[in-house]
Amino acid sequence: MVLSRFMPKNPQFSAKFAEAARNAHATAQALVDLLENYTDVEAKVRRVRDLEHEGDRITGEITNMLASSFIVPFDREDIIALNSELDDLVDDMEDAARKLSLYGVERPLPEMARLARVVEQQCALLAQGMPLIEDTGRVQELAALARQIRTLEDEGDTISDEVQRTLYQGVTDVPGMIRAMRGGEIVNLIEDASDQAQRVAKTVESILLKNA
Repeated sequence: MVLSRFMPKNPQFSAKFAEAARNAHATAQALVDLLENYTDVEAKVRRVRDLEHEGDRITGEITNMLASSFIVPFDREDIIALNSELDDLVDDMEDAARKLSLYGVERPLPEMARLARVVEQQCALLAQGMPLIEDTGRVQELAALARQIRTLEDEGDTISDEVQRTLYQGVTDVPGMIRAMRGGEIVNLIEDASDQAQRVAKTVESILLKNA
């Protein structure tokens, strides 16, 4: 990588990763809208699904760029990891939205919207920080964003723990048990998205530190 610092680079990688981060933020916003304004559910779920398909398109373009590029802005392993992590982040959110429709959830748990809002804030920070991925002079700025994302992930863990403590309280019948299990599954998917956002931030921070 030392030699590659003095050779022409492909600026499209940075632009594509920034595009992927913006798409992740748009997906999180759509998930928040679904959960906080639980009307026209099928249309809102389709919106999340469309954004997931857009994320797949961006992921594929980055993969193709990597395969055809001789000089890349940072380690190929890091490009592959970041591309996969951003894809998984959007997939987790889409999976949560899809399960709401698939299970016919009539009223989502309030904690789902709270968790989705945490993920939305994390994704907003990722979208803010991703354009800095090749700017080695702004490592501290990106590190500060990463710390905020980690703090939000801790907040998400706390919300998820609250759900786990109370999810089965007062459940005495099989239908109630099924609803609780499905609700817990959806909460876990949104928490997975929060965890994934932290992984993305950690990878971006690592890339900058390695190339500083």
